[in-house]
Amino acid sequence: MNDRAAPWRSNDSMNTRLPTLFLSHGSPMTALEGREAGAWWRTLGPAIDAAYGRPKAIVMVSAHSLTREPVLLAAPRHEAVYDFGGFDPKLHTLRYDAPGAPALAERVGALLSAAGLPWHRTEGGGLDHGIWVPLRSMWPDADVPVLPLAWPPNWSPAQLYRLGEALAPLADERVLVIGSGSITHNLRRVFSGGRMGREDAPATPESTAFRDWFVAKTAAADWPALFDYRAQAPHAALMHPTDEHLLPFYVAAGAGGGVPGERLHASLTFGDLGMDGYAFGMGVERLG
Repeated sequence: MNDRAAPWRSNDSMNTRLPTLFLSHGSPMTALEGREAGAWWRTLGPAIDAAYGRPKAIVMVSAHSLTREPVLLAAPRHEAVYDFGGFDPKLHTLRYDAPGAPALAERVGALLSAAGLPWHRTEGGGLDHGIWVPLRSMWPDADVPVLPLAWPPNWSPAQLYRLGEALAPLADERVLVIGSGSITHNLRRVFSGGRMGREDAPATPESTAFRDWFVAKTAAADWPALFDYRAQAPHAALMHPTDEHLLPFYVAAGAGGGVPGERLHASLTFGDLGMDGYAFGMGVERLG
């Protein structure tokens, strides 16, 4: 392939292959309250910088940017999008004005085309809360260019893993691929179970069983089981009545090159909503 994306290739002394990440982004209130996951994010950005060098850019796949086919948001600059309601009004005072990555969009599009995948480009921009909430903790200066990749929620885990595989070369080009969603996500269960307002409620057995299954299968790189999680994982339909918040996991896993993944962070809110974070790649234990 004719690599016209030289600016995205590393030409310095630190050329370690970047890992890929899956982050459970939680409620927008994480931007104000943080709890355990927010505290981890604040260490994660500096840990990546120290272990691998500052990423040249970030390609981010969020559960809140959904389209019928993959779309690259190639705006030259992004702002935080307040895609929520009913939360503390202070959230609307928080900003995350990050540079975009129009040139990187060409490179990513070429990778998707080479994999036989459809894609589109828009000059529009904006970062939904699944993107800006964790990034604001990881790199608060908003100085790393961001390229959001909107994606089809009707694609299967295997299809989204293939989408991630197409992005795998970016790790050698110092571009960080992040999937942002939630390892468990049943808000109706939280609301109806009377757990709202009890963020520190003890873990439910169902959430624990599902999350533990994902840890074991990811560590074993058991992709057939993970692709079939709705049939094989305990309480899968209960933890994900719809699975758009879990599916970014498979993009991150595919972009990591199919290697076993490691859960670097485990916490939860309201006893049921997991805030787990995963990494795929060599040496990811340095980020824990």
